[in-house]
Amino acid sequence: MHIQFAELPVFDQDRALAFYTGRLGCRTLADVPMGDDGWRWVELGFPDADTALHFVPRRDEIPSPGPVLVLVEDDVPGTVESLRAAGVEIVTEPEEAAYMPGVTVAEFRDSEGNRMVLSGRLRPTP
Repeated sequence: MHIQFAELPVFDQDRALAFYTGRLGCRTLADVPMGDDGWRWVELGFPDADTALHFVPRRDEIPSPGPVLVLVEDDVPGTVESLRAAGVEIVTEPEEAAYMPGVTVAEFRDSEGNRMVLSGRLRPTP
């Protein structure tokens, strides 16, 4: 058993599509019309992952109060710097997770105000 896709609330599908493909390296798996209201079935794939993201309509543009996804990354500090350089809002800087020793976490917001966690193992300092 595995998860086929996770639903992600977005207000603007084009803006979210540009964010996830341009800044997080996702590939578009599907982008097809879904009805008369202009909403599309947009499904994205992360590199080296089986689970996809599917956009669902967001009711408002109020930022999510807590994380909606946890993304696993080998180099959390490096990814945070890449995201920052691309203009992404960093919510928390990389630090060891209080709830899981040995794991580095950081948080950022996507183009739709969704709060995301980057999580990865601490790297030993040389």
